[in-house]
Amino acid sequence: MSRPPITRTGERKLREELQKLKNDARPRITQAIAEARAHGDLSENAEYHAAREQQGFIERRIAAIETKLSQALIIDVATLNARGKVVFGATVEIINVATEEVVTYQIVGEDEADIKFGLISVGSPIARALISKEIGDTALVQAPAGAVEYEILDVRYEASGCE
Repeated sequence: MSRPPITRTGERKLREELQKLKNDARPRITQAIAEARAHGDLSENAEYHAAREQQGFIERRIAAIETKLSQALIIDVATLNARGKVVFGATVEIINVATEEVVTYQIVGEDEADIKFGLISVGSPIARALISKEIGDTALVQAPAGAVEYEILDVRYEASGCE
């Protein structure tokens, strides 16, 4: 079984979410269930059923996060030295050769990807095309509208921008 990669920042965010779920959400929903039970007949108690459903969601999310953290290969991007090559965790500045649009992406794990913050999944077509390339290289990305060619302008190894 391969271990899915995750950045230190991604690990920290998962641990923070886990902490909130265990320390805030779980006790709050337990209290809501107790209050709903106090109202009597549970078979027709919408508050009780909604609280139980929410409890199930919280418990599934806690289990999913714990599983991800136990299986993940945590990579500290700040300590990478890939000699200018694009690797997992690298921040890459690229230019669309046809439109001259410059964008910057960091290649992160599946669960960390968020295009609004320039975080793209290591499994995305653009990341796969960029991996192992260096500054000055071009990468051909197969997009739904056709092939797009990018030139790599810069490669950095730093923590993600959405701290």
